[in-house]
Amino acid sequence: MNGPKGALQLVGRLVDASNATFLAMDADEAHWVYKPVAGESPLWDFPTATLGRREVAAYALSQELGFGVVPLTVWCEGPLGEGSAQRWIDGEPTPLIDLLDPSRVDEGWLPILTGLSGDDKPVVLAHRDDPQLRSLALFDALLNNSDRKASHVLAHGDVLAGVDHGVSLHAEDKLRTVLWGWAGDPLSDDEVAVVSRAAAIDAPLAPGLDDDEWAALRDRAEAILAAGTMPRPSERWPSIPWPPI
Repeated sequence: MNGPKGALQLVGRLVDASNATFLAMDADEAHWVYKPVAGESPLWDFPTATLGRREVAAYALSQELGFGVVPLTVWCEGPLGEGSAQRWIDGEPTPLIDLLDPSRVDEGWLPILTGLSGDDKPVVLAHRDDPQLRSLALFDALLNNSDRKASHVLAHGDVLAGVDHGVSLHAEDKLRTVLWGWAGDPLSDDEVAVVSRAAAIDAPLAPGLDDDEWAALRDRAEAILAAGTMPRPSERWPSIPWPPI
């Protein structure tokens, strides 16, 4: 796994992030999203100082299962201490997920929920029936991603990348996503093969997480295989992150 070349230098801060997140540059002038442990805000439901470790583990899982959806993410020593560094993706949030006027929702869109905009006009949260999005939805279900917003899916060229996986791989079920359009659909043969590989993971793919969190990954995979379908939203916790976009 090739990480930053030489020492990282801070270029700027990504001010919209909930934790301290920086744009950094290495000796080859490659850009990275650097998230130091020292900048993590404690969360009541996730172990302290593990969010960057989850970013690295999400990349490892994406690679292990052949999704290839998470940009290169490594653990490194940076200018503000150790943390995760993810290769910068020069892209924009995908237009395949959107808040739409109901009149724009045709058969190419999969509606997720309806509501009112800030000016009290009806809107529909929907995403396209797109194979890359469906693959990402399955990845998130295995990852137990609790924060798959539309803005966390970047388009660079014709390829989609998923970013911001710091609140994932918890031992308790916490899946929150905007990609529910295939809920309950039967798994394809290829999807069964991928989930079967996840169920067979018998050792941590990256350091820093508890054994029970990796065991929960296997349990989730086995539950998806037993159901034979894409996961459905739970009635026990909110199933869509806020804000969704």
